[in-house]
Amino acid sequence: MKKKNQQEKIAKERIECLFELADKHFKTNPSLSKRYVTLARKISTRTNTRIPAKFKIKFCKDCSNYLVPGINQRVRTKQGKIVRTCLICNKSKRKPFNRAS
Repeated sequence: MKKKNQQEKIAKERIECLFELADKHFKTNPSLSKRYVTLARKISTRTNTRIPAKFKIKFCKDCSNYLVPGINQRVRTKQGKIVRTCLICNKSKRKPFNRAS
């Protein structure tokens, strides 16, 4: 059991590092940031670990591109949902949100 926990910890650290690199290199080389996202997803599937929620919204599940709002992602609010659309493959994600009353 200890080995699995250690493996999961290493995988999460690497995934976090790859997303930081993708963010850093997006403006200069978008294809490199796409490669970093692909590698992070491979690590996640091979080690059976989840990608943290803060990183899940930063890539397209369909085309594996790193998403930046306003550049290759459109963000809209419709009927109590946040709709994030990838402008490369036109795939959209919807997530409900609560309005503070």
